[in-house]
Amino acid sequence: MLVVHKMATTSSLFFSSSSSSLFLSKPTSLFLRLPLKRFVSVSSQLRHGHAAPSASSTAASALATESTQTPTLDGAEHTEKTVEETEKIVLPTNKSSEKLLRIRHSCAHVMAMAVQKLYPDAKVTIGPWIENGFYYDFDMEPLTDRDLKRIKKEMDRIIGRNLPLIREEVSRDEAERRITTIKEPYKMEILESIKEDLITIYHIGDEWWDLCAGPHVETTGKINKKAVELESVAGAYWRGDEKRPMLQRIYGTAWENEEQLKAYLHFKEEAKRRDHRRLGQDLDLFSIQDEAGGGLVFWHPKGSIVRHTVEDFWKKTHLEHGYDLLYTPHVAKAELWKISGHLDFYRENMYDQMSIEDELYQLRPMNCPYHILVYQRKRQSYRDFPIKVAELGTVYRYELSGSLHGLFRVRGFTQDDAHIFCLEDQIKDEIRGVLDLTEEILLKFGFDRYEVNLSTRPEKSVGGDDIWEKATSALRDALDDKGWSYQIDEGGGAFYGPKIDLKIEDALGRKWQCSTIQEKKKRPIMIHRAVLGSLERFFGVLIEHYAGDFPLWLSPIQARILPVTDTQLEYCNEVTRKLKNNGIRAEVCHSERLPKLIRNAEKQKIPLMAVVGAKEVDSQTVTVRSRFGGELGTMNIDDFISRIKSATDNRTSL
Repeated sequence: MLVVHKMATTSSLFFSSSSSSLFLSKPTSLFLRLPLKRFVSVSSQLRHGHAAPSASSTAASALATESTQTPTLDGAEHTEKTVEETEKIVLPTNKSSEKLLRIRHSCAHVMAMAVQKLYPDAKVTIGPWIENGFYYDFDMEPLTDRDLKRIKKEMDRIIGRNLPLIREEVSRDEAERRITTIKEPYKMEILESIKEDLITIYHIGDEWWDLCAGPHVETTGKINKKAVELESVAGAYWRGDEKRPMLQRIYGTAWENEEQLKAYLHFKEEAKRRDHRRLGQDLDLFSIQDEAGGGLVFWHPKGSIVRHTVEDFWKKTHLEHGYDLLYTPHVAKAELWKISGHLDFYRENMYDQMSIEDELYQLRPMNCPYHILVYQRKRQSYRDFPIKVAELGTVYRYELSGSLHGLFRVRGFTQDDAHIFCLEDQIKDEIRGVLDLTEEILLKFGFDRYEVNLSTRPEKSVGGDDIWEKATSALRDALDDKGWSYQIDEGGGAFYGPKIDLKIEDALGRKWQCSTIQEKKKRPIMIHRAVLGSLERFFGVLIEHYAGDFPLWLSPIQARILPVTDTQLEYCNEVTRKLKNNGIRAEVCHSERLPKLIRNAEKQKIPLMAVVGAKEVDSQTVTVRSRFGGELGTMNIDDFISRIKSATDNRTSL
């Protein structure tokens, strides 16, 4: 995230004695797109961030796959999926196809009608279309998978009857009378929240109706029942309030034809295979312990190694680009958050205050005020600018337990925040520098295609027109200078300044929020940016992007040494020591037959296996197989070490 802040206006949120100011900056996102490879994919744009795991949709594609088998050591077989870019199916979205949106909305109504036919005591609430389908919430007894099959059969019957969907407008009094007659308390609550005098109702034939503004298909027969599937059922509090009743939410997916449904299901299966929560457990990378509390991440040794590698690369790169590194406290006096504006604008995401020696303190939700305090510790000369500081700072934000989701939405996470203090005539060059740095870092992780948005002044904002115009022009000029194409997101900026959002796309075509660049101007100017965003979320993205199959430089274990028998164990330990002494992450596994050792290494996605038998001991060599490059043959230890170090330094595979 890059934000440019103006450092001294009367509308500032954070004031100092020198009348400079810090503006509240919400970490936004940086996203990239990758080339598709070694996976079955349907591109679906899922936007994830700590603010909300919501999704934005664009055209998606399903790719046919073939399975190829590569021989492994001692006859073991390693199967990997590759992509043939044939039979590409472009999936429409709610935004690109009004027909699809109508189908999905009507499916929600058809499902509700089916549920109430099968379960007359069920009370309906709301049923919107969503990114890949629809859902409806019911107040009823818990449902099972068997119930979903019954409901789908009833839906098919309703669709087959080709019943008309009829729009009707009635007065508020008439709507209230009808709701009272059918005894639907949730509909009554919904009616009370509608401000219009005329109430819109949609009927399915003359058998069922709901409060609804539309749109819908003309008849149920316009829905292809073979392109509809009920996916799951989950609990959901009414109005999202944990003090209100727990409802049964049925999720479904709907498409225009069977081919689109099949493509979506392919994507769904691949997404399931790559789910970072499952892989995190299978590969022993991280966990979230119930005893400690939800949304609090425990990094296991292997996950910690990956994080350490990412952090080392991040720090080295920032130092090379002229940043100074900071470490700042996890708590501060509550007064600081009041001055910074967080208590006014962000209170619902902050934890309760704690009393320490008659003063109130609070866990930090953001790093910005700390960096301002460091900047303000002394008077700065214009010759000192630009001043660039960066920190991997852990922040804490309150999230409802029901909204927590693996590493993607947590309560404590580490943000890669940085702030650049510069003069007005330095803005363009500094923003361009941030764009270059962002590209450099993300390319190293395999993300090389970008969607860029320039977000402009929202309806509610601070600062004058001239300030906003200059800030927006600075961002636009930097993008033009970089040569990146971008779209204008009118009114999508923060209340304190315009911003650049870069979106990265993973191997399944999903878009993830990582980096943003935002601007707010004053003398001097402060640019606020984050490249990776949350390390926890970025790690989750990496796991799913690589399906846990990390490249050599990132892999927690780079090489596993495998003795044919325990007779070679002493030599294997010697080889492992040499590898570790050269900074290579290596380990020995033994006490099993070699084929099982190889299979275990494959399951754990170890990039390199070095097999040692009697011949290798005699010749002081190892026989190497690369997970990505196949059989590499026999080589001496020094050559093995040299090739690993070269591949690691160049971010390539062996």
